[in-house]
Amino acid sequence: MRSREYGPDLTPPWKRGVPVPEVPAERDLVVEEAATGFCGAVLRCEKTAEGFTVTLEDRRGKLRVFPLVPRGFLLDGRVVTLVRPAGPAPATAPGRTASGSVAVPGARARVARESRIYVEGRHDAELVERVWGDDLRIEGVVVEYLEGIDDLPAIVADFAPGEGRRLGVLVDHLLPGTKEHRIAARVTGDAVLVVGHPFIDIWQAVKPSSVGIAGWPDVPYEEEWKQGICRRLGWPVDTPAAWKRILASVNSFKDLEPALLGRVEELIDFVTAGQE
Repeated sequence: MRSREYGPDLTPPWKRGVPVPEVPAERDLVVEEAATGFCGAVLRCEKTAEGFTVTLEDRRGKLRVFPLVPRGFLLDGRVVTLVRPAGPAPATAPGRTASGSVAVPGARARVARESRIYVEGRHDAELVERVWGDDLRIEGVVVEYLEGIDDLPAIVADFAPGEGRRLGVLVDHLLPGTKEHRIAARVTGDAVLVVGHPFIDIWQAVKPSSVGIAGWPDVPYEEEWKQGICRRLGWPVDTPAAWKRILASVNSFKDLEPALLGRVEELIDFVTAGQE
């Protein structure tokens, strides 16, 4: 008769080998060699006369070569069997920044130009930095915020735009006939470009689908807009927390409305035109 405890396999359960996962020895994978405790990142995997080996490099730069044997390594504290990688990774396209431009690996920030970009508020500045930050550092363009544009004429006069010192300004809700439109007309010139988007607030420049909502609700004029948005979306009436949630949903230019994308690109081109 077969033992009910052992089943078809007469080996006691506590003596049976437990299967362990096989993990490709990809470059930079950090593992610990089980016998010696040597911990390092995979540098290479190669075939030798004795079989396949893996070379690990620890944080001090020390190299050790180990055979690829079953159950020979620990990954995050778990026993694994390292195996050869499937093969060289396929060639990849050049990396891209969040704005969609070609990334420049290892590029250092350029010394800031005299030209500047001004935006209305802190949220605007944070959104521009999140998407265009890498590009702006390479171009040496600093973004500052104004806390509204009522005092823009005085700010522009104090900036003293001119040759090699351009000023670009991004304005919320820049529509014909509005107060913002009249202020913009007063300061626009050869060295000053004011552009705007049609949104009540920069929040609306983030696509609703990226935030996970069906659309931005309508809020009556007499109600504070951001608080009204929170109420209608069922969020806590906490505008800093709401903005943090919205900003976290933005990973690239694809999460923004085209009406904002074009205006920011226009400003970057303006303040960097003709400058090496």
